[in-house]
Amino acid sequence: MSTSNRSETLRARLWFWPAVAGAASALLTLVLTTVRPAPGTAWATAVWPGGQDAASTVLQVVATSIMTATTLTFSLTVVALQLASQQFSPRLLREFARDAKIQAVLAVLVSTFVIALTGLAGMGSEAPLPVLVPALTLVMGLVSAGALVLFLGHIVRSLRVDSMMVAVHEQAAATVAEAYLDYEDHSKEPAPGLPGPEGGTLLPAQRSGFVQAIRPGPLVEACAEHGLFLLLGVRPGDHVTEGTPLGSAWTDDGAPAATANVLDEAVAQAVEVGFERTLEHDAALGLRQLTDIAVKAISPSVNDPITAAHAIGYCTDLLARLQHRKLGPQQHVDAAGTVRLVTPDRDHRYYLDLVCAPIRRFGAGEPLVLTALLRMLRACAATTRDDAQRAQIARQTELLLQSMDPGLIDSDAEEVREFAGRVHLALAGDLDDAFRDRAGETRSV
Repeated sequence: MSTSNRSETLRARLWFWPAVAGAASALLTLVLTTVRPAPGTAWATAVWPGGQDAASTVLQVVATSIMTATTLTFSLTVVALQLASQQFSPRLLREFARDAKIQAVLAVLVSTFVIALTGLAGMGSEAPLPVLVPALTLVMGLVSAGALVLFLGHIVRSLRVDSMMVAVHEQAAATVAEAYLDYEDHSKEPAPGLPGPEGGTLLPAQRSGFVQAIRPGPLVEACAEHGLFLLLGVRPGDHVTEGTPLGSAWTDDGAPAATANVLDEAVAQAVEVGFERTLEHDAALGLRQLTDIAVKAISPSVNDPITAAHAIGYCTDLLARLQHRKLGPQQHVDAAGTVRLVTPDRDHRYYLDLVCAPIRRFGAGEPLVLTALLRMLRACAATTRDDAQRAQIARQTELLLQSMDPGLIDSDAEEVREFAGRVHLALAGDLDDAFRDRAGETRSV
């Protein structure tokens, strides 16, 4: 596992930073207990004017109350995770666990408890009072009270579905910008005449799980060392099973490699596999999370098509961003400029299907949802970059009309068809008519 991936894994563990903070606090307190000025010293009196009994009382009160507050904090966090999983999407749990504010509050509370408990253990009835310990405990107690109030406000805000969608959208937008080149950048477009996809020596997966990241460097170096060309067949977000093919290898002259075992170590370094998908390199996961929210919102148990429409709005922005990026496979060259690796990636059709297909199936009988999808397609049509993108948008529009519930009354069905016509106007370049309406009806939900 690479350093960056290990860092992201630790960020997603709710216990890690509180545990680090607790250990550091224990060490700090042990050091401070050695500072025992003589009674009556001016600076010691200024730091802690009370005596031994007052210090012990403060430490006991803080330790007891902080443990209660920490229990409450953990309980609220667990409830928040349950609500997010049941009402919105189980794929949102990772975002709660890696929330920096939640981890910071837990770290403050744990640190305060550890300082108070360690300080009590270091108190001695005969030795001079370690004045820095009760003073630090008092300060940390006040900080913990403020952190708890901030935490309650933060958790209430985090449980709002709009806050969740904003967080997912921001992370997915950052992933899109990092993972893909600009639309005009053809520097990594695979050169013609490369081997594949048939005929190579298959490279098996060494473990099962989701591909979390692919780092080309180790693979390029290994292929250059052994005179090989590798065509990967997986991308971040794909699920692989141990022993199934990850890709195919050829020699420099285009013949199948005698063996691909020489790449095993490089594959282990470059293709990171874990038990869950992550957003760091997988732009599709953000769209999947937003789509999950939309589908849950239009389920019979929730019946909230407006939330579904809002989720589709966030998907619209991500799809528009993707249309301005260079999608598809990328080639990677060695120091000599020889192509050593081609990594696949998702195309425009995949991303449109990812959003449109489940929502149009589950929302076939709800005009609010269908028109929200058509608004999304119209916005994408207005920002297309080539004929291939326009063809896919037209395809999705026709699929949506075909899946529309025939039980809709004529007025609702006609409204959906009118929106579909606006998509076709945008595809034809007539943006004025495509977006003009009487009272904002085609822009509002």
